[in-house]
Amino acid sequence: MLPNAASLEGKPVPRVTFKTRSGGQARDVDSDALFKGKTVVVFALPGAYTPTCSTAHLPRFNELAQLMRREGVDDVICISVNDAFVMDEWRRGQEAEHINMIPDGNGEFTEAMGLLVDKRAVGLGQRSLRYSMLVRDGIIDKIFLEDYDENDPEADPFEVSDADTMLRYIAPEARAPEPVVMFSKPGCPFCARAKAVLKARGIAFTDISQDSKINTSVLRAVSGGTTWPQVFEGGRLIGGAEEVAAYFGPAPSAPDSAAA
Repeated sequence: MLPNAASLEGKPVPRVTFKTRSGGQARDVDSDALFKGKTVVVFALPGAYTPTCSTAHLPRFNELAQLMRREGVDDVICISVNDAFVMDEWRRGQEAEHINMIPDGNGEFTEAMGLLVDKRAVGLGQRSLRYSMLVRDGIIDKIFLEDYDENDPEADPFEVSDADTMLRYIAPEARAPEPVVMFSKPGCPFCARAKAVLKARGIAFTDISQDSKINTSVLRAVSGGTTWPQVFEGGRLIGGAEEVAAYFGPAPSAPDSAAA
C-alpha cells in the first residue's frame, strides 16, 4: 500500500547515492549533497519523454524555478526512474536549464520513499508515482501526491503535483510570470541577442525556431511583423530584440564580491 502525505511529512528523505552525469562525466551525488542545509523543491514523475511529463510537468517547473529561488528555494530537482543519459538528453531537449535533473536509475530513492509503482502492464516497469515536495534541511515539509489506481496503470493523474500548486504553498502572494514564447531563426544575431536578454534575466521561454512550416509568412500572420525574432508574453506581442530589452529592463546586478 502506498503511503499518504501525512505519513511522509516530517520525515527525512531517503539517503541514497544517485548515479548522475555532469559535463559528460559520471558523477555520484548523495542525498546530503542535494538536501542538507538547503530548501529544495522536488518533483517526481513517471518517465522522461512521456506526454504529461514533457508537455506540462517539467516545462512549468522550469518556468517557475527562478521565481521559486527568489522566494527562498535553493534548488529545484526533477527525479525520475530513468538513467543519467536519458535524463541529460531530456533536459537538453526540453531546454530545462533551471532544473537539476537527478536520475534514480535503479529506483532506490523512489522505493525508499514508498512511491515505486508497478507500470509493467503498459511496458514501463517500476516507475515513480507523480508527486512534488518541499524539503527543508533533508526533512519533508510538504508533499503533494497524485492518486494511483493499481487497477488502472494507464491512468496518469496530474492534479496536485504541478508547479503552480507548489508556488502557492511556498509563496501565496507571489505572482507567476506569464509564459514567454519566441519565434526565432537559426543564425539570426538579433535572435541570439533576445535570447541572451531573457536568459540574463532568468526568464524561461519557449523557442519556436524557423522550419519549413514556420516561415516569414507565418511570422507575419502571427505577429504582424516580418523580422526575426518576434517575442510574446502571455499572448501579448513584445517585438524584437530591442523591444525585449526595453520591456524586461536591465539584468540583475551580480553580487559585489568585494563587499563579501
